[in-house]
Amino acid sequence: MNAFLPADILLPRDVPMEKWAVIACDQFTSDQKYWDRVRANAAGSPSTINLILPEAELGTPKEAEHTALINKTMAEYLKDDVFACYPHSLVYVERTLENGSVRPGLMGMVDLDAYDYSTGSVSAIRATEKTVVERIPPRQRVRRDAPLELPHILMLADDHDKVLIEPIAAKKAELKKLYDFDLMEGGGHITGWLVDGEEVKAFEQRLTEYSANVGKKYEGLPGVPMVFAVGDGNHSLATAKSCYEELKAKNPGVDLSEHPARFALVELENIHDPAQVFEPIHRVIFKTDPEAMLKELQETWCAEGGFPVKWFIGEKSGVICLDKAKSQLAVGALQSFLDKYLKEHEGEIDYIHDDDVLIDLAKQDRAIGFLLPAMEKSQLFRGVIADGILPRKTFSMGHAREKRYYLEARKIK
Repeated sequence: MNAFLPADILLPRDVPMEKWAVIACDQFTSDQKYWDRVRANAAGSPSTINLILPEAELGTPKEAEHTALINKTMAEYLKDDVFACYPHSLVYVERTLENGSVRPGLMGMVDLDAYDYSTGSVSAIRATEKTVVERIPPRQRVRRDAPLELPHILMLADDHDKVLIEPIAAKKAELKKLYDFDLMEGGGHITGWLVDGEEVKAFEQRLTEYSANVGKKYEGLPGVPMVFAVGDGNHSLATAKSCYEELKAKNPGVDLSEHPARFALVELENIHDPAQVFEPIHRVIFKTDPEAMLKELQETWCAEGGFPVKWFIGEKSGVICLDKAKSQLAVGALQSFLDKYLKEHEGEIDYIHDDDVLIDLAKQDRAIGFLLPAMEKSQLFRGVIADGILPRKTFSMGHAREKRYYLEARKIK
C-alpha cells in the first residue's frame, strides 16, 4: 500500500468560503488580535475557527473554553449536514500567494503506520525537524474525542521529474472545480478541483512506481531513503500518530487496519516546484535580560568567519557570527545556544516568520530578537536522510500568511 492515499474528503456546502477557511493554528502565536479579528470575520457562519484551537490561546482562559466547544461544534456541523462528501478522492489545489506565484498541491491522506517522528526514524514518511513532545498533549485533548480532523499539514515529495502532481495539473480543465475564493486576512487566493475515478487510479500507479524507485536518487548517501518529508504541521501529524498509537494500546489484538484514525489528511507538494520557497524562522526571547544573553552568546558561541545573524534589542541592532563548528546550519548553532541558556536563565522563546514582526517584537521590554538566514531547500531530503532530523523550527514554507488554511475535513470516528 502506498503511504499517500485518496480519502473520503468533506467540504462545506452552501457556506461562505471566505468565512469558512482560517489559517493554521500555529501561526500568529503572539498576536491574539489576529485571532480576535478572525472570529469577528467568521461570526454568523460555519467556520473552521470553531473547530480548531489557535496556539495563541494556549495557557489562557480561552483554551479550556474553546477546547470544550470544538467537539460539540463538530458534532453539530455533522448533524446539520454542513458537509458534502467526496469518497475515495483527492483534491488538486492551487494557492495564489502574495507575490502572485501559484503553489500547487494535492490533498489526500497519509498512512500513519508509515510515519515516525522519532529521532533516528527510517520510516517512509519522516519529520524534518525535532518534535517537541510537550506540544502534543494540548492538541491531543482536541483530537482524542473529535469526530473530524481538519489539516494544515504540508508534506513534501523530492520529485525532480515531476511525475506525481504535475500530470494532474495538466488536466485541471477537465476536472470538477470544488472551490475558488479569496482567503481572509491577506492569505491570497485558493482554488480546488476534484480528482476521482480514473485520475485517482493513474495517480496511484505513478506513486507506486515512484516509491519503488525513490532510493536510486540517494545512492551513495549514508542513511535509509525516505519517500516523503513533513514540511509543515509536524506537531499536528505527530498528534494524529499519538492518538492512533493510543487507540491501538487500548485495543490489543483488534484489527485497526481500516480504522479511520490510522490515517491523516495532508496536502502533498513538490519541493521542486518554483513556487516552493523556504523562509527562515526567526527567534525572539521575552522576559529575559537581553544584554546578558547577547554577551554570553558572543563570548561562548561565536567565531571569526561564522554564520552571520542579525540581532535586535529595542532600537539597537547588530550582527554576530555563530561558530560553524557548533552546527552545519546557523539555526542549529543558535538553537543549541538558546536551549542551553534558557535552562539556566529566565526567558521565554517564540518562533516568528516575518522579519518586520520579529523586529517589532524585539522592541518590547526585556526582549531580544534574532533574524536568521534561509536554508537551501535542496538540502532538505539529503540532510534528513544522512544526518537525521533538523533542529526544530529550522525553516518555514513561505510567510505566515502563506501557510495552509483549514478547508477540507475527514471523519476520524
